[in-house]
Amino acid sequence: MAKRFFTSFLPCALFFVALCTLCAQTKSRMNQRVLVITHVTVIDTTGGPARSNETVIVHGDRITEEGRSGRVRIPSGSQTVDASGKFLIPGLWDMHVHLNYKDYLPLFIANGVTGVRVMWGDPEHSQWRKQIDDGQLLGPRMMIGSAIIDGPNPYWHGSISVANETQARQAVDEAKRDGADFVKIYQFLPRDLYLDIADEAKKQAIPFAGHVPISVTAEEASFAGQKSFEHLVGVLPACSTRSTDLEKAAQADFVEDLQSRPKFWGTHTAELRDELLQTYSPQKAAALSAVFKKNGTWQCPTLTLWHMFAYGDGPAFLNDPRLKYVPPAMKAGWDPAHVDNRKQTAEDFAYLKREFLKNLEVVGTMQRSGVGILAGTDAQNPYSFYGFSLHDE
Repeated sequence: MAKRFFTSFLPCALFFVALCTLCAQTKSRMNQRVLVITHVTVIDTTGGPARSNETVIVHGDRITEEGRSGRVRIPSGSQTVDASGKFLIPGLWDMHVHLNYKDYLPLFIANGVTGVRVMWGDPEHSQWRKQIDDGQLLGPRMMIGSAIIDGPNPYWHGSISVANETQARQAVDEAKRDGADFVKIYQFLPRDLYLDIADEAKKQAIPFAGHVPISVTAEEASFAGQKSFEHLVGVLPACSTRSTDLEKAAQADFVEDLQSRPKFWGTHTAELRDELLQTYSPQKAAALSAVFKKNGTWQCPTLTLWHMFAYGDGPAFLNDPRLKYVPPAMKAGWDPAHVDNRKQTAEDFAYLKREFLKNLEVVGTMQRSGVGILAGTDAQNPYSFYGFSLHDE
């Protein structure tokens, strides 16, 4: 898991044991409690070997001791859990989620996900966070972004639409004033407004993250200070030997979409999709990775989402037993055979499978280059399950 995204995003995670529902207790009781977990196998996620038959002692919300079971003194009056045959790991974070269903928050805790980064914030999420912090609601820690800030012709209904510099800077100011932990930007922002947002975010000392807009290159977004790229948007085109042609095609689609709802995959971009993969350059990918590492630009590839796009036509998805944990309203509104309001053909699925493999390749390059990688699932659609899908990611 990522360890240094930005300080407020990753507070030290309390070790998680699925068989306990202790996190539902109030803070005052947590501060008084001594919890002892015995005979457990500890995996600390450093890459070191698992440590079997360990005892872990937790005072309040801090781990105070770990050692071989039988050699660690157990404080009198403590609550002891015999975890023989079970495993203990640090609490996990899903760094890209969308939350519309309060009753489903415990699914994160049941899967060891003790923290989430909410990528489209709403005042209701702040209320839920307070209830969780006060022990009134079982759910993960939350870092909450602003509502999506998009251009004058936004993709999603309810986005903050900005059409000039004043509106762009005001959107950042309001996000900071309303308590957002970061500003969420989207890919249909015009170039000048994106740069205005980047400048204002720097002045306000608030991170901004999201989709790389069509109007800028991945390298430009990194130098502008964008803290994380979501879904690898803009990355593969930047790794192509035909990156200039791909940028021009994207710009042409952007101009054509000014009078209608924009598309993720416009006509001109779709015409070059095979070239996008065929002209992938490992050298350009390595050079781009060096830029990301230098600028501290994190990547949240949401590979489970790309996998769904590629394999959503198969029985493994359509018959996934975890669908029973998906809100019916969410399930009814999703059809993996449709992407961006158009019917997916067999040819489309074949292409998306090739693209998925290329995404794996570029993420591997970035990982080996020392680029920060965030595990996120885009949890909201029924093929990205609250809690469960982080393990897939």
